[in-house]
Amino acid sequence: MDVFDAVVVGSGFGGSVTAYRLADAGLRVCVLERGKPFPPGSFPRSPHEAARNFWDPDSRLYGMYDMWSFSTMDALVSSGLGGGSLIYANVLIRKPESWFVHEAFDGGYENWPVTREDLDPHYGAVETMMGARRYPFDVEPYRSTPKTLAMRQAAERLGLPWELPLLAVSFGDPPVPGAPLDDGADNLHHMPRYACKLVGECDLGCNFGSKNSLDFTYLSAAQRLGADIRTLCEVRSFERVREGFQVSYLEHRAAGDEDPSAPPVRRTVRARRLILSAGTLGTTYLLLRNRSAFPALSPALGTHFSGNGDFLGMVFKAREGRQDRPGETVPRLLEPSFGPVITSAMHMDRKGSGARDRGFYIEDAGYPEFLNWLVEHNVLTLSNRVARFLLRRGWSRLTGTARSRVGRQLGDAMGKGLFTATSLPLLGMGRDVPDGRMFLRDGNLDLDWKPAASDQYFDQMNETMERVSHSLGGHYAANPLWLLNRLITVHPVGGAPMGHTPREGVVDSYGRVYGCPGLSIADGSVLPGPVGPNPSLTIAALADRSADRLIEDQRQNSEGPS
Repeated sequence: MDVFDAVVVGSGFGGSVTAYRLADAGLRVCVLERGKPFPPGSFPRSPHEAARNFWDPDSRLYGMYDMWSFSTMDALVSSGLGGGSLIYANVLIRKPESWFVHEAFDGGYENWPVTREDLDPHYGAVETMMGARRYPFDVEPYRSTPKTLAMRQAAERLGLPWELPLLAVSFGDPPVPGAPLDDGADNLHHMPRYACKLVGECDLGCNFGSKNSLDFTYLSAAQRLGADIRTLCEVRSFERVREGFQVSYLEHRAAGDEDPSAPPVRRTVRARRLILSAGTLGTTYLLLRNRSAFPALSPALGTHFSGNGDFLGMVFKAREGRQDRPGETVPRLLEPSFGPVITSAMHMDRKGSGARDRGFYIEDAGYPEFLNWLVEHNVLTLSNRVARFLLRRGWSRLTGTARSRVGRQLGDAMGKGLFTATSLPLLGMGRDVPDGRMFLRDGNLDLDWKPAASDQYFDQMNETMERVSHSLGGHYAANPLWLLNRLITVHPVGGAPMGHTPREGVVDSYGRVYGCPGLSIADGSVLPGPVGPNPSLTIAALADRSADRLIEDQRQNSEGPS
């Protein structure tokens, strides 16, 4: 049996940072990641491949998307080496200082045991490691990005702060779309990388290596320092032993193995320290399933769930005034597929406390160009256009007026594509009320979350998105799920919240589990409430801060709080 100083379960923003920091301190580190590596060029694009790009090992699916569905909330998370960084939209925004709040514990709100001042040096360290930079809006072709221009104008008209947030994307120096970056010698995939090609495919996985995802940054650095990174290794159980912890996992067989239909192999490793970084849902599920082995776990386990206020809206049929003809309008091009998925954000700050006036961000959003084709050329619409083309062509031949050059007629058959060109998704996120609770139902993870406590927050978000749409001369459509009291989040947080005491939280402010010396958590589950903006940077900064204490504890031979 292999023995390590530390085993890290998961390779997302918490696990990757922790693995790198501990390996850099000279510890023997093992990373157990349930998913597989996704080198550039391996992210599925065809319908056949995409249908198998989901995580369901019982059905022999080892893909990237792990979809959870609960009664009032759906959650989409990632499975793969690099965790959520494979599919996130690259945004790195620090949690506003005023949002590190101390609200009534019994009200189901937030009581943060860390401050912005505590995290600022760790924010900086993560931003540097992730190669963060802002969208190069000052040079062409970037400064002509329609959706970025539109968001800036909307923010100005509404009097809202607007920014180009830091992005973990390589644009090149100087920025040139698609320019070669390196030969791949320093990354664990050993694959060349290219500057962002501005094709809006970030959420599907970047096949050009343009995203500075965790496999290219922290995990590659950790591997160079000697970390043992194991993929397709799904942790199922763990327990205390005399030497620390024994971790049991299933080693899955994927396509390409000699016998991919063979059942997974159960293996075990031991380590003095165990760091759970399986994500909000994964870590909470693991702790709930293994709770009997850790009777001292806080009763707060499963609490303070939040979807980070995620909300989706849509601008469509945007129009703008004609400069040469006052009073007339023309379609306003927003071109959501040009650029990375997100380029800019506007910010509505917090004005009150409790459930009222909780602030939020609204960001532009993009998607791959091929989705435009699906929308513009659905079977019925395309059939009608082709039928008109054939009828006109047949009539012109019968009447002797047919032209041999038919480019214009073919263009008319394709349509103008204005519906998608004048549309723009709006991504909202912010401070919903973190009053959800996760628990086990018949051995499966379940969630009790009621949207009612956050109604005012979502109403304000919805109203602001509608104002943004109208400022761009467009119509507005809210997420239809909201009308059914359902939401979807890509930023689930909470479940093992940090707190000042075991009554308030599962872990202390350094991620050390109360009552379980040697056991730590470093992922979104430790957040006592929503981050507000995209949570990845804050999760990574908390992990970096926690690693400082883990390294110090190791040197002092301390085993954490009791």
